[in-house]
Amino acid sequence: MANPKKRKTHAATHKGRSHLALKKITLTKCPKCGKMRKPHTVCTFCGTYKGRVVLKAKTVKAKKK
Repeated sequence: MANPKKRKTHAATHKGRSHLALKKITLTKCPKCGKMRKPHTVCTFCGTYKGRVVLKAKTVKAKKK
């Protein structure tokens, strides 16, 4: 296997790692409940995907005073 002739500079090292940067998560509104969710995934709040109920919805319990 070939070895590098010269040492890679600091700038060149960081430019080579540019594809490792974190990307923003894209979110879309659920058409049924309006909560934000990732695209192409089941809504965790209402349990729908493409207009069909896939999961049982989570029940939110009220706090007792």
